[in-house]
Amino acid sequence: MNLFATLRAPQELLFGAGQRHALGAIAARLGRRALVVTDARLAEDADFLSLVGQMEAAGLKVMIDSSTLPDAPVNSAAASAEAVRGFAPDVVVGVGGGSCLDTAKCVALLLTFGGRPQDYYGENVVPGPVMPLIAIPTTAGTGSEVTPVAVLSDAERSLKVGISSLYLIPTVSICDPELTLSCPPSLTAIAGADALTHAIEAFTAIRRDPVPGISQQRVFIGKNELSDHFALRAIALLWQGLEAACQDGADVAAREKVMLGATLAGLAFGVAGTAAAHAIQYPVGALTHTAHGLGVACLMPYVMTWNTPVIEAELAEIARATGLDGPGQVIPSLASLFSRIGIPASLRDLGLDEGRIDWVAEQSSGITRLIQNNPRPLNPSEMRRLVAAAYHGDRAGLN
Repeated sequence: MNLFATLRAPQELLFGAGQRHALGAIAARLGRRALVVTDARLAEDADFLSLVGQMEAAGLKVMIDSSTLPDAPVNSAAASAEAVRGFAPDVVVGVGGGSCLDTAKCVALLLTFGGRPQDYYGENVVPGPVMPLIAIPTTAGTGSEVTPVAVLSDAERSLKVGISSLYLIPTVSICDPELTLSCPPSLTAIAGADALTHAIEAFTAIRRDPVPGISQQRVFIGKNELSDHFALRAIALLWQGLEAACQDGADVAAREKVMLGATLAGLAFGVAGTAAAHAIQYPVGALTHTAHGLGVACLMPYVMTWNTPVIEAELAEIARATGLDGPGQVIPSLASLFSRIGIPASLRDLGLDEGRIDWVAEQSSGITRLIQNNPRPLNPSEMRRLVAAAYHGDRAGLN
């Protein structure tokens, strides 16, 4: 048995109710001029204003950039960096959902090295450490607070793109589940389903030969002992807490489980990577203009069904972690959970036009960094079959 493992994480990770109140002291340790990246809605929130007040009380000069847009458009992130460059921040604080955190990562990158976001697309292109970055999530889903990835929307490519580099992992992450209490049920469901998909794809990713240097050659290296540990715990927590958090947003215990699950899922996929469900969602999302979490969760039961012949051991472990009777119950139980919290059951329900199945399959096959991470290979014809099955809601056709 090969116990190869690696972990990529912030220098400091704080989790728990009330931990947001540590921000002032943490920020003062990292810089004197703080740029806070958020969106227009959060900029008026009382908790957000309290965070700003903490930093000011700690002696920092603070500038707020509330221009983050949904899905973090490339041009918007570039414009933000240019607009704040004259302030000369020495620490960046991202507050909000995944788009805010990813925009903060991109802004920190551009303020440090200049250029355009497009200059850094792909893996390991960032030339060195970016300025100190603090991530404070207000949703429980993307895991961006602990990952080496910034996902942006590129209108010219009609797809989401990724900047993947170990240098984008935040310096400090503060995960306070109290900040998610006001998150509405629909967003709680979408974000939590995204997190559960992250955990499952990380846990079932390909296991590569751990040759020396693999963690420097790739950002996503596949499953390993540490990523499996975080992924399986994330699956258990999200399975326990997600539906309850959607039903009662004031259920603090459920909120804690969901946020911790999302963060652990980020730690898992930040090294193991995601796979086919994410590859297919990118073109699907571009065509349907639907939330990322909706798309990956919709696709997950179909991708797992395709992968079943090579993930039987992982399915058995998931069944034990979630209290199910056996591995055969995992996929139908996951589909049922997603249905109960409002995730569409098929790509047709998500709004995809049937005439675009071939295009989606072609585009998905081209996202090799994710397809190569899938535990069961997918050639173009097999990808077309998978996308068609997900469109028609036909998991049985993949057996």
